[in-house]
Amino acid sequence: MEDEIWLTVREAADLTGVSIVTVYSWVRRGHLKVEGLDHRGKKLFRHLDVARAELSTRTKAKRVLVPAT
Repeated sequence: MEDEIWLTVREAADLTGVSIVTVYSWVRRGHLKVEGLDHRGKKLFRHLDVARAELSTRTKAKRVLVPAT
């Protein structure tokens, strides 16, 4: 689709406030899919997919960080 916003790993990390290592972790764990490469061979992700990966991992993290009683 022409109106989609594409992000590099660095842009995805900056947008979501996480490290580049975290973005690669999302890819490795299947939360985020590489959708293409730019003219320099850098991995590209769809903006919406990055947002979904962030929401998915942050939601899970909140469940894990519940104080023990």
